[in-house]
Amino acid sequence: MTVGEVARRSGIATSALRFYESRGLIRSERNHAGHRRYSRAVIRRLAFIVFAQRVGLTLEEIGAELGRLPSNRVPERSDWSNLSASWSRLIDHRIAHLQRLRKGLTECIGCGCLSLDQCEFANPGDRLGRRGPGPRRLMESPTRG
Repeated sequence: MTVGEVARRSGIATSALRFYESRGLIRSERNHAGHRRYSRAVIRRLAFIVFAQRVGLTLEEIGAELGRLPSNRVPERSDWSNLSASWSRLIDHRIAHLQRLRKGLTECIGCGCLSLDQCEFANPGDRLGRRGPGPRRLMESPTRG
């Protein structure tokens, strides 16, 4: 498939395809005229990249995950299933983080300002500030507080 065909099928701009290729996330072969040609399997890899980005993985993390796929054959359903199985924990962690962010909209977030009425009780004397700068309640795991 040409770069234009892949762009149309995947909904991803040709510039992004070239970028992903430069980062090693997808591969192409060059024909006799030097034009990129992609296998159909690249469509699934691109869908995986888009999905992984929406989950919140960085391009480095996505590259590491894609590196777990077989290079000697087209990935099968079981390959994709194994790849995504470890994501439940990651998604749960991100949900917990978003819930802490939502809670922090109206409560003390441990930033050290001590200006809200709740801060005096939730973070007396800026005890959270001893853990480091910034909004400690938002930056730390939910088990600490």
